[in-house]
Amino acid sequence: MESDDRQFLKTVAWMFMRHGRPNRAFGICEALCEDDPRDSVAAVAFAELLLDNGDPSRAIEVIHAADIPNSLAHVAAVLETRALCELGRATDASARWRRYLESKKGAARQWVAQP
Repeated sequence: MESDDRQFLKTVAWMFMRHGRPNRAFGICEALCEDDPRDSVAAVAFAELLLDNGDPSRAIEVIHAADIPNSLAHVAAVLETRALCELGRATDASARWRRYLESKKGAARQWVAQP
């Protein structure tokens, strides 16, 4: 799929999500991730839709397959933390969020280092 086509489909999916049509966005995001699982924008959108549909395991898989840049690290951290919580893995969720905070603020900061 060409870059322009991918960008158009991401825009259409965003519009569907924003205007209350998540089922339509789901199909588009799923197709985008199947075509290129490394696409970070499609991956975080698809992960959010998967979480909304009650599939946290698949959401984690989608996030892990993507090449998440620093600009989307916070989104991926929130989505993965949420997915882990929904799976009942509170300890893992806490550790995931702590790893994100440490990567942004440094482990030496007391408020980050506390359990």
